[in-house]
Amino acid sequence: MTGRLMLLDTASLYFRAYFGVPDSVKAPDGTPVNAVRGLLDFIDRLVKDHRPERLVACMDADWRPQWRVDLIPTYKAHRVAEEHEGGPDEEEVPDTLAPQVPVIEAVLDAIGIARVGVARYEADDVIGTFTARADGPVDIVTGDRDLYQLVDDEREVRVLYPLKGVGTLQLTDEAVLREKYGVDGRGYADLALLRGDPSDGLPGVAGIGEKTAAKLLAEFGDLAGIMAAVDDPKAKLTPSQRKRLTEARPYVAVAPKVVRVADDVPLPQVDTALPHSPRDPAALEELARRWGLGGSLQRLLGTLAR
Repeated sequence: MTGRLMLLDTASLYFRAYFGVPDSVKAPDGTPVNAVRGLLDFIDRLVKDHRPERLVACMDADWRPQWRVDLIPTYKAHRVAEEHEGGPDEEEVPDTLAPQVPVIEAVLDAIGIARVGVARYEADDVIGTFTARADGPVDIVTGDRDLYQLVDDEREVRVLYPLKGVGTLQLTDEAVLREKYGVDGRGYADLALLRGDPSDGLPGVAGIGEKTAAKLLAEFGDLAGIMAAVDDPKAKLTPSQRKRLTEARPYVAVAPKVVRVADDVPLPQVDTALPHSPRDPAALEELARRWGLGGSLQRLLGTLAR
């Protein structure tokens, strides 16, 4: 894959659209379509402003993979609405957002924007694998800081992090990460692992906050270096840090596989090129009529046609 590739953390963006666009935006039958229209407006603005040659809407085929839960049972546990034996658990989603997701998927498919989700993997893992395979620059659009771990100046991989809608984006490169967190992209996963993340149910290492984690990584290089220092009586660790890290060994042993995004997902063969005209005009016309997609869809189609 050559040319600039844009990867959308689609759920992150439609959640932002849902909460950022009034629910008074409705289809002719009164069904809210604020997430649908908001996402189309987001994509339109992103394509206009950043002109990617390729674009993939990455999806959560499994938002809480069992292999991650097996390693850390608390992983996203507080966001489970309903457990399903033998299949993905159901995520807690606002009542008026859930019905909009199939509409979003149908509209993207009819437009011809590549949409990829892979069983047993999260969208982050799909993004990680596309990024690993890319031969050109990559823009990752997400409101999830977990993906900062993929930032890589040498490979021209950056994260576009929405601060307000997608009109105001933080263009996150390694300079931004070093200024904000004291680490580069490679070090961000270790920082997140040590710090923990309540929103994902990751406990972190007790007593090791973000600043302390950054200092330890600066001193010892990476997680492996920090854990090696625990066993070295000459290493510059406080007694409290040594004790906390020793107690956290079982967590530290399994957390890297949970926190780091996969880069070996079996991706399907898809055409990632931005379409200049709809793949299925008849289906798209019916979706536009049924859901009242109006100007949001027309603006995006006009941008894609250029």
